[in-house]
Amino acid sequence: MAGFPGLAAWCLAHLAIGLIGTWLARRYALRRQLIDQPDERRSHAVATPRGGGIAIVASALLAFGWLAWTHALPGATAALLAAGLVLVAGIGWLDDHRPLSPWLRLCVHAVSGCVVGSSIWLQGHSLEVAALGVAVTVVLVNVWNFMDGIDGLAASQALLVAAGWAWLAWPQPWAWMLIAIAAACLGFLPFNLSPARIFLGDVGSGSLGYLLAVGLSWLPAGAVRWPWLAWLPLSAFLVDAALTLATRMLRREQWWKPHVQHVYQRWAGRLRRHAPVSMAYAVWTACAVATMVLAREAGTGVGVVALGTGYAAATVAWLWLRQDRMSQGRQWQS
Repeated sequence: MAGFPGLAAWCLAHLAIGLIGTWLARRYALRRQLIDQPDERRSHAVATPRGGGIAIVASALLAFGWLAWTHALPGATAALLAAGLVLVAGIGWLDDHRPLSPWLRLCVHAVSGCVVGSSIWLQGHSLEVAALGVAVTVVLVNVWNFMDGIDGLAASQALLVAAGWAWLAWPQPWAWMLIAIAAACLGFLPFNLSPARIFLGDVGSGSLGYLLAVGLSWLPAGAVRWPWLAWLPLSAFLVDAALTLATRMLRREQWWKPHVQHVYQRWAGRLRRHAPVSMAYAVWTACAVATMVLAREAGTGVGVVALGTGYAAATVAWLWLRQDRMSQGRQWQS
């Protein structure tokens, strides 16, 4: 697959899977009445089918199979990671059809995290790296689920993050996997941009989190220089998810239930539009990806400053947007 022709064919194949798979998923969702209805805990105003992320899952499973068949990845590693994806996608698919206990889903996510950690450890890497893989998997699966609340947001963020990490990892085998994820997301997005014709569903949001966790966990295993810089493109999602979750816990709210308290949800509600918010997050993450690529060539000190500055700026932006929302609410009430 080496070289531009192989890369172009790879991208086109997974783009086509994303497009065709999402179109088929939408037909299936409409036929089975898998519809997200608007309510006070959701950010959309029109009933919309869900489950379109199954197309991205199919793309990733085919990518795992191809990389194993061509010996770009060890067969056992590819099988383990594909099994973890099936677990996350499977529990999400069931939840899209019939709501399940959040604790059952969390248990399955933890098992999938152990699968990722085992795959890293079995390749001879340290227990620390393997343990990081477990934790990262559980975190990102749930972060992508929490942050999948407005049109185009979760898939566009996954596309940008995966493409940036592919740049870091090239020409390691993981770069091909990350490119496949990005291309499949690009195929899904025409159906998901505002006004969305289908949502990722739990099958898609959880699976994207899983696939990105695999990519992030295997960057140090692939001997990528300064792998910790890979956390920079995640800053918008991680800060919004973590601070919102912490706020809800401090207020003793039922944090595991759906809500509209994330900054992106409040912002979209104020604007009454999803597209500007998703675009703003995309611009932020694109800048973070560019900073990551540039900083990795500048040495450890610059990389540490870039990473710290990125997360500090994201935190300030989160605080400002929440305060802006609160102050405007007080003005409206007066």
